[in-house]
Amino acid sequence: MVSRRSLRMTELEEHDRPRERMAGVGPQALSNAELVAILLRTGAPGASALDLAHRVLSLGADEGAPGPGEQEAGLRYLVTCAVEELRRVPGVGLAKAVQIKAAVELGRRVARATTARAAVKSPEDVSGLVMEEMRFLDREQFRIILLDAKNHVLGIRVVSVGSLSSSIVHPREIFKEAIARSSAAIILVHNHPSGDPTPSQEDVEVTRRLVEAGRLLGIEVLDHVVVGDNRYVSFKEKGIC
Repeated sequence: MVSRRSLRMTELEEHDRPRERMAGVGPQALSNAELVAILLRTGAPGASALDLAHRVLSLGADEGAPGPGEQEAGLRYLVTCAVEELRRVPGVGLAKAVQIKAAVELGRRVARATTARAAVKSPEDVSGLVMEEMRFLDREQFRIILLDAKNHVLGIRVVSVGSLSSSIVHPREIFKEAIARSSAAIILVHNHPSGDPTPSQEDVEVTRRLVEAGRLLGIEVLDHVVVGDNRYVSFKEKGIC
């Protein structure tokens, strides 16, 4: 018997084809592989678009990407890999690789656009704004969330990008952005590429300096959130801010 995965897309029952399934039941019901297959549009000799999609997603697991399973490792790989890395997958040429990376980048921009006017009321809200992007970064990055008087988000700015284990941040860079946007308050955010959000002593010292600088300028530092891999630590909850 011929297995389903060896069939060409046109040989599948119509209700099993990714495009038809999305039209019928919506994108949320599709697997990661089916969504990637729609981006790829066509297969390659001896492989359907769905076969290629499985190859692409499995490459992330083969590379040893961290995560609880192959599915998450595959998605992580799509975020961090370069176009040339995708082209290593047999059957994925330049056009298909570029289509995948364009879709990933568009998703990131849509996510950023939806933060406009969002209200931040808790560390969990902060995590919701930045976690899905910052947890995948391979360098430590320091950002600030700019807030108005009602804690609505005015913007999120990258202040510095560091090494695998540290970033360099100076108060003037932090508050220059806040003053330019007439921010009433800010929230500090940085990631730990290791995935462990436990703050270092340096993190604590930098936070205390920035809180004091904010007091002098009349711009309150509401919190400092350290982002790990689907985990975070709030300095406010720890009583540091």
